[in-house]
Amino acid sequence: MTNSRTTSRSALAAAGVSVALWASAFVSIRSAGAAYSPGALALGRLVAGSLVLVLVLLVRREGLPSRGAWPGILVSGLLWFGGYMVALNWGEQEVDAGTAAMVVNIGPLLIALLGARFLGEKLPPRLIAGMGVSFAGAVAVGLSMSGKGHASVLGVVLCLIAAVAYASGVVAQKPALAHATALQVTTFGCLIGTVVCLPFSWQLIGELGEAPVSATLNMVYLGVFPTALAFTTWAYALARTTAGRMGATTYAVPALVVVMAWALLGELPGLLTLAGGVLCLAGVAVSRSRPKTADAAPAVEVTGTVDAPGAVDTVEPASSATPVGDESGKGAAGSAR
Repeated sequence: MTNSRTTSRSALAAAGVSVALWASAFVSIRSAGAAYSPGALALGRLVAGSLVLVLVLLVRREGLPSRGAWPGILVSGLLWFGGYMVALNWGEQEVDAGTAAMVVNIGPLLIALLGARFLGEKLPPRLIAGMGVSFAGAVAVGLSMSGKGHASVLGVVLCLIAAVAYASGVVAQKPALAHATALQVTTFGCLIGTVVCLPFSWQLIGELGEAPVSATLNMVYLGVFPTALAFTTWAYALARTTAGRMGATTYAVPALVVVMAWALLGELPGLLTLAGGVLCLAGVAVSRSRPKTADAAPAVEVTGTVDAPGAVDTVEPASSATPVGDESGKGAAGSAR
């Protein structure tokens, strides 16, 4: 049980690192996105991330993943690393940030549904309830950010495509982690995403010379931390829990974005924004909580003598019940598998 608790805590810590870094990405994208076009920004971010990941992979001498991991790596690389980043960057130029946040935040719901359909994962009531609360919070944050912004049909469609690509990529990545390490899955997924974005090379080269240093540094930051590090810690956590629970965890991102924008950009959040952030965090807590252990059946007490193995004279119910393990005896590991 100690090992299970340790595994659960390490997975939760890894997921926390991913969520925090992805929240910080929204702040960096504001700077980099003003100087780089969607495709160029996605390619630059993926190139920076790939360089770091390949270097770490070589140092650790992990080599190529096994054959069984490649289908999931290919799909996640195409959809999540490649398609998601381009669609989201493009969509955020067509709609205001609030609308983009609301549409993209259907992603965790899609992850839970796709995980149930293709991975056979269960949909416990607490997970569904928690995701519903978090989604309401994400909508509140989105509405508070929208102001008098604009929302084109193209932008909404692009954000919807980003959400579907993200959810599909996560569900495809889960089986691959049974055949390869988190570092291998992330590294080769990122490389595939980089190849997908190569058609934007000419844009990146042309914009590098004109972009301010701060925008380029933010693009590099996006590649090293929210991509290379955050995607690796995500894969590590995903290998130890269900896709649905991991998806629900990402609902903490809007709340963290509010805090970071307040601390780093001096953007004082309004009451609706704060309320939405609280709902997001409350929903994550509900989705990751577990029902209290049911009352255990009475134990029995041996009152006779045992002369030989298996030869028990008589047994009587104990005067007071003592708790026995339940079917969730994995302890704090809970959803860790």
